[in-house]
Amino acid sequence: MATPAAPLELVHSTSVKPEDLRRRELAAFLRSRRERISPEQVGLPAVGRRRTPGLRREEVAQLAAVGVTWYTWLEQARDIQVSPQVLDAIARGLLLDINERQHLFSLADAADPAPIMTCPTVTPAVLAIMEKLEPLPAVAANSRYDILAYNRTYGRMLGDLDAIAPEDRNIMLLAFTHPDWKRSLVDYEAATALMVAKFRAAMADHVAEPAWKSLVKRLLLASPQFEALWRQHEVGTSGHGEKRFLNPEVGLLHFEFTTLWLGPRQSTRLITYTPADEETRERVEKLHAIAVAGG
Repeated sequence: MATPAAPLELVHSTSVKPEDLRRRELAAFLRSRRERISPEQVGLPAVGRRRTPGLRREEVAQLAAVGVTWYTWLEQARDIQVSPQVLDAIARGLLLDINERQHLFSLADAADPAPIMTCPTVTPAVLAIMEKLEPLPAVAANSRYDILAYNRTYGRMLGDLDAIAPEDRNIMLLAFTHPDWKRSLVDYEAATALMVAKFRAAMADHVAEPAWKSLVKRLLLASPQFEALWRQHEVGTSGHGEKRFLNPEVGLLHFEFTTLWLGPRQSTRLITYTPADEETRERVEKLHAIAVAGG
């Protein structure tokens, strides 16, 4: 029995450039979204006989305020420049939801000029997991290092986190400006250098967002150490490793930390700390007991 021939695009896939594949995917995605929308959904009259479902190309061009020829080239995967503003108009015209919009800008390799922000919440299920992890410390944070939730052990690991105003509960801000946190980070220079490198890498997707720019400005004004690291333009990522903390109540704590992502994108994450030795394990149990007692 003969083996069926592979599709043409698979046979030649090794010779196709990544940017060509990206344009093809973008073109196919736009066609699929266009064909699922009726004129009535976007306030256009359904005029004339339609051979295909959905909107015509000229109608999408009208909604996005671009030329019909230009939009046709886009759906034909031609090598043309697409501005983020035009992509934004197309996304609105095609009634794309948040996931479809993100996919559109990813395929176009462009930054979204008006990203749809989601509330950085931690679900009750995640909170339950963090509680069950005790006495091990655990914290949920976003890519900007805002602390979204933490269990009782983590709340006492670097001082009294409950005593800090919620708007100041940012790991970067505390590491560079809070005396208790600065004293608690045993390997301070290495830890803060990695933190800044990870923050800069994450900020590439948020360079125009006020909250990110505001945090950078606040850190630059408050910390010469942060300014020096920020000027180096180092970038990096890390999902696991070791950290040491000097806790004022129980002494030196040596952990292995693990990052668990809480969504499809590397943004909100759960960081857990596992004792690296028996001495730390005993001290963590003591720290947890102190936290539970509220002493």
